[in-house]
Amino acid sequence: MTNAATQTGTRILGLDPGLRRTGWGVIVSEGARLRWVAHGVVTPPEGAPFSERLLHLLEAVGAVCAEHACDEAAIEEVFVNMNPSSTLKLGHARAAVMLAPARCGLSVAEYAPNLIKKAVVGAGHADKSQIAFMIRRLLPAAGEVSADAADALAVAVTHAQLRRMKRLAA
Repeated sequence: MTNAATQTGTRILGLDPGLRRTGWGVIVSEGARLRWVAHGVVTPPEGAPFSERLLHLLEAVGAVCAEHACDEAAIEEVFVNMNPSSTLKLGHARAAVMLAPARCGLSVAEYAPNLIKKAVVGAGHADKSQIAFMIRRLLPAAGEVSADAADALAVAVTHAQLRRMKRLAA
């Protein structure tokens, strides 16, 4: 799903998956330049059955892909926490979020949380406030950004930087 006729650069959808709140952010990568397009948070109905919440994530992220004519997508890898049940549920949410851009024909890259933090902040153990601060500096047009959306934009920025480095190395 390429939209080269309507814009230059590559539109990248960054995703920070969660069952309660999934952040998303769209940027355009033009060489070394990054431009903010949009961001938001998908919040499935809290009291809905698990399967309906997953379906909501799939449909909402698919709508974002279509609305913003994304070319590529990137998602944060899931981290394993102490509660196996919570980790499994997060994995389900991540799968639904990952399938949405794949269903739209986009390639979906995956990045570890520490790599994203290092790419955006310069330190692999940065906290959410540091990520939000750097996103405001890198993408000033985005304005104030929630933590979930800032994390998603950080995923998109990481993807843009790493895909550019791969092209330069080739």
